[in-house]
Amino acid sequence: MAKYKIVTPEGASFSVAGGGYDYEMEALEGIDAEIVEVPANEAGFIAGAQDADAVYVKGMSFTKKMIDSLPKCRALVLGSVGVDSVDVAAATAKGIPVTNCPDTFIEEVADHAMTLLLSCHRRVVEQDRMVREGRWREGRPALLKTPRLMGQTLGLVAFGHVARAVAMRAKGFGLRMIAYDPFIEELVMPYYDVHPATLEEVLRNSDFVSMHAPATPEAKGMLKEKHFKMMKPTAWFINTGRGPTVDEAALITALQQGWIAGAGLDVLEQEPPRQDNPILQMSNVILSAHTASASARFDPARKRHVGRELALVLGGRWPMSCVNPSVLAKSSLLRWQPYSMERGPNS
Repeated sequence: MAKYKIVTPEGASFSVAGGGYDYEMEALEGIDAEIVEVPANEAGFIAGAQDADAVYVKGMSFTKKMIDSLPKCRALVLGSVGVDSVDVAAATAKGIPVTNCPDTFIEEVADHAMTLLLSCHRRVVEQDRMVREGRWREGRPALLKTPRLMGQTLGLVAFGHVARAVAMRAKGFGLRMIAYDPFIEELVMPYYDVHPATLEEVLRNSDFVSMHAPATPEAKGMLKEKHFKMMKPTAWFINTGRGPTVDEAALITALQQGWIAGAGLDVLEQEPPRQDNPILQMSNVILSAHTASASARFDPARKRHVGRELALVLGGRWPMSCVNPSVLAKSSLLRWQPYSMERGPNS
């Protein structure tokens, strides 16, 4: 029996790299730990996780009741950027660190955001459909009123890691860029050739609005009907962040009423969407199935990150990517130091 028990919901993995926990255990080498699957429901989890030293969060929502049932848990570790599946406030109240993978999928998501932007601008899906339906001659006239991309304005809502990577890509296409983020110092933005702006300025002046706000309680339903009314009727809305940050009913109305030209969406309020969702029938919307972060390195990278975080915590050290860092100073975990004159480099 291993010294440390890591609990995770059974059947919850969306791995494409094969079953098992090889990548996680690779990072846990040297730590006497095992990963044990428990039922993926609240009651089953509570029954099976009483003696868990850590929890590998995936595949289900982690409620306050579940978190409060963990008497010796040292960390809740996620293999994703978003932590909206966890009641972080409950974990913080109980003194449990919650970790995520904030920098694992930045390049992939930025690529996908630009893919949606370019596909919307050049009407790629519509053009493909015309060719397949024998409407070849309609393709060129459909684009003759489309302005060239160079010189148009890209507005970024939130300016975290992904938005910055998008800005680096968009610069190569000659786009002007403005961004709104009240939590980022304005001096950061000019480094990426992005001008700081208010949310209203971003919405009113942008030809493309790219949403990157995280799924926090404060950002839920952040963009409402009044915001879509501010946008240009020729503007496109891109969302590779989180669906719940947008009032989807308001977005649907904006698309139906022509307040905006269209949208490129990797995320929706409900995933997968109901088949009666009007967005699925709109020709001015390009959709993907929350796949912006997916690539060949997706599984290995996130799983190794999870393993490293688990190894740090079980080894008595601070994790690297804690979303509720206030709990760390109050915990028994030691802050990692690369070198100490008193203790030596390998202490």
